[in-house]
Amino acid sequence: MTAAPDVLVFPDPAAVAAEAAERVSAICARAVASRGACAVALSGGETPKRLYAILASDAYRRRVPWEHLEVFWGDERCVPPDDPRSNYRVARDLLLSKVPVPREHVYPMPGDTPDHEAAAAAYEKTLRAQLPRTADGWPRFDLVLLGLGDNAHTASLFPHSAVLRERERAVIAEFVEDAGMWRMTLTAPVLNRAAEILFLVAGGTKADAVRAVLEGPADPDDVPAALIRPVDGRVTWLLDAPAASRLTRIHPAAGA
Repeated sequence: MTAAPDVLVFPDPAAVAAEAAERVSAICARAVASRGACAVALSGGETPKRLYAILASDAYRRRVPWEHLEVFWGDERCVPPDDPRSNYRVARDLLLSKVPVPREHVYPMPGDTPDHEAAAAAYEKTLRAQLPRTADGWPRFDLVLLGLGDNAHTASLFPHSAVLRERERAVIAEFVEDAGMWRMTLTAPVLNRAAEILFLVAGGTKADAVRAVLEGPADPDDVPAALIRPVDGRVTWLLDAPAASRLTRIHPAAGA
């Protein structure tokens, strides 16, 4: 049976990012101590930018075992890596260029490859070659960072998209009508095999989506983030007060 998510509410986005940095540091250290490496899937969007800035600070340069990290992405826009819309570029500029992760341990999604479907297949091959496997054969991340859109999408799992019904592939490229462009994304089955998932959500515009996911009942076709139910891992939601404002159940408050 899937464990219920942990839900923590903080006063503002800065507090969410600070807590996320503490958790990322601890999760990475545990994974490296356990198996000598930590595989992380980064997210795009606005909320992780604060987290990346904290992790790039001097304090976390000493605390995170950067040399042992293997860095992947949960999704990517199919644009060149220097495009301002690129999730890789954001992470590179704010974090990866400032910390000692070996370049050969960084695996961007090949969003600028013209054949998007072939690129997705190639990225899945990389995951299967680099990551440990679960008992049922899926690549296993030590940590996945996720955000949440106003429409309850996460990664590039958008409402009513075909990828929501994917059960065999770990990576899919799909033209997303809502976004008006091709995107590449990890699928729900591989996300749900992660050991740890952290949702970082800030802002009142996300409040309805947060409630739909956490308090449902939610049809995943309308609320894609409801698909994220780890098989044998843990999912934690770090929310600021505006994002949590529509929740009707009492959740542990932190940082207030």
